[in-house]
Amino acid sequence: MNIHYAIALTTTNTNWSAQIAFIMITSNIFAIAMGRYAIQVRNLGPSMPIAGLQGFGLTELLATTSLGHVIGAGVILGLRSTGLIA
Repeated sequence: MNIHYAIALTTTNTNWSAQIAFIMITSNIFAIAMGRYAIQVRNLGPSMPIAGLQGFGLTELLATTSLGHVIGAGVILGLRSTGLIA
């Protein structure tokens, strides 16, 4: 495969903006809120004394923010492909 052809296929629209940040933050908050009620076995790691998250440990936080990033990336790619965000 010609490397110049592969580079030409990649998008140059990879700018980070406030819209993208808002989508990613919202996706992470959504995933943390879902994980707070969906995770049944908690307290396997150290607890995080964050407001309203008693009993929500580091492992749960890492798992939900990982899911939030996957959701956010999907939303950003979907909205970019439809042209709704730049």
